[in-house]
Amino acid sequence: MNTSQTMDSTDRSGAWPAHSFSSNAAAPLARATARKAALAASVGTAIEYYEFGVYGYMAATIGPLFFPSTDATASLLAILAVFGSAFLMRPIGGIVLGRLGDRIGRRGILLVTVIGMGIATAAIGLLPVASTAGIAAPILLLAIRLVQGFFAGGEVTGAAAYVAESAPPGKRGFYGAFTPVGVAVGGALAASACGLTSALLSTDQMQQWGWRIPFLLAIPMVIVSTAVRRRVEESAAFQEFQAHNEPTKAPLREVLTQHTSKVLKVTALAFGQNVGYWVGLVFMNIYLTTYLKYDKTTVYWIMAAVGVTMAILMPFWGGLSDRWGRRRVLGIGFLGYMLLVWPMMILMDQQSIGLAALAMFIIALPLPIVQSVGYPTYAEQFPTRIRYTGMAFSFNIGAILGGGVTPYVATSLIASTGNLKSPALLLIAAAIFSLLALLTVRETSKDRLA
Repeated sequence: MNTSQTMDSTDRSGAWPAHSFSSNAAAPLARATARKAALAASVGTAIEYYEFGVYGYMAATIGPLFFPSTDATASLLAILAVFGSAFLMRPIGGIVLGRLGDRIGRRGILLVTVIGMGIATAAIGLLPVASTAGIAAPILLLAIRLVQGFFAGGEVTGAAAYVAESAPPGKRGFYGAFTPVGVAVGGALAASACGLTSALLSTDQMQQWGWRIPFLLAIPMVIVSTAVRRRVEESAAFQEFQAHNEPTKAPLREVLTQHTSKVLKVTALAFGQNVGYWVGLVFMNIYLTTYLKYDKTTVYWIMAAVGVTMAILMPFWGGLSDRWGRRRVLGIGFLGYMLLVWPMMILMDQQSIGLAALAMFIIALPLPIVQSVGYPTYAEQFPTRIRYTGMAFSFNIGAILGGGVTPYVATSLIASTGNLKSPALLLIAAAIFSLLALLTVRETSKDRLA
C-alpha cells in the first residue's frame, strides 16, 4: 500500500519514468542535458527576436526608404504593415514545421529554423531601396518578411517544447525560462546594434547605408547558434515516445479535434504575452523617439539595458513558478501590465530622459514574468505526440493577434485620436483578456509530461 501510494505521488508530481532520473548518478547528467537544451533554445530564439527587434527599432529609419511619402506617419504605417505580414506566415510555418517536428524530432527542425531566419534577416540588409529599385524594393522586403515569418512559426515554440522535454522533474519552469531569455537577449542585441550604429554614423549615413549593418550582423549570430544546436541530442521525452509509439500522421487534425479547448486557452494567453512584448517594449521605442522626440541613440541604449535586466530576472520567475504554480505567477505578470502601463506612459511624457528610462524599466517588469512562465505552461498543455504542432499553431495565432497588428494599430490610434497614450488601452485590454483566460487553465507545474 505504501509503495503504491509513493508511486502515485511520484506520477502526480510530474516526474518522468523512474528509470530516467531515479539514481543519484543520473541527476547530474539530467541537469547537464537540461543546461545544453536551455542554451540551444535561447541562442536560436535570440536570432528570431533580434530580427524582429532590429526591424522594429529601425522602422522609422527604413520606412521612407521603402515607402517614400511626404507624410512620415504614412511611411511608418506602411513599414509596420510589412512588419505585421510576417506574422501571417507564422501559423503556416508552425503547421508545416510542427508536423515535421512531431514526426522526425525537434532537434533537426530547430536547426532549420535558426538558419532560415538568419539568412532572411541578413538578406534585408542587402535589399535595394525604392529610389533605386522602385516598386520592386517593398515587394522584395515583403517577400523576405514572409519567409522570416514562416521559419519563426516553428522557432520559439519548438525551442520551448524541446526544453520542457529535456528538463528534470520540478524544474521545467526554471529551465524553460531560458527560452525567453533568448527573446530578451535578442531584443537587447538588436537595440545595442542599432544604438552603436546610430552613435557612430550621421543621420545621412544611417539613411544611405548604415541601416543595413544591424541586419547583416545576423550572419555571425547564425553561425554561433547553428554550432550550439548541432551539439545537442534529441529531447529525452521525444526519444522515449519514439521508442514506444508511432508518430501521428495528422498532428494538426488531432490538435484541433481532440485538444480544442487547450488551443483556445494557449491562444488567449499568447495574445496577452505578445501584446505585452510588442506594445510594452518594441512600440515604446517608437513612442519615445518618434512621438516624444527623445534621442534615438539614447533610447536604443535604454532598450538594451532593459532587455539585459529582463533576461536576468527570467530564471527567477520561472523557478518561482515551479514552486508557486504557473497560474499564480502568470497572474502577477498580467496584472502588472494592467496597472503599470498607463502611469508609466504619463511618466515618460515629462520631457526628462531620466524619468523616461525609469518608466521604461518599470513598464517592462511584467515582461520577464509572462515570458518566462508562458512557454513552459504552453508546453504542458499538449502531449508529446503533438506538442510541437499544438504549441506552434496556438501560439502563432495569438502572435498574429497580439504581435502582428499591435504596432500598426497602436500607431494608427495615435494618428486618429491624437492621444499619445491610447496604445496603453491595447495592453490593458489584452492583459484583462488573458487574465480571464488564465482562470480557465488547470495548474500543470507538478504534472508529468504525457
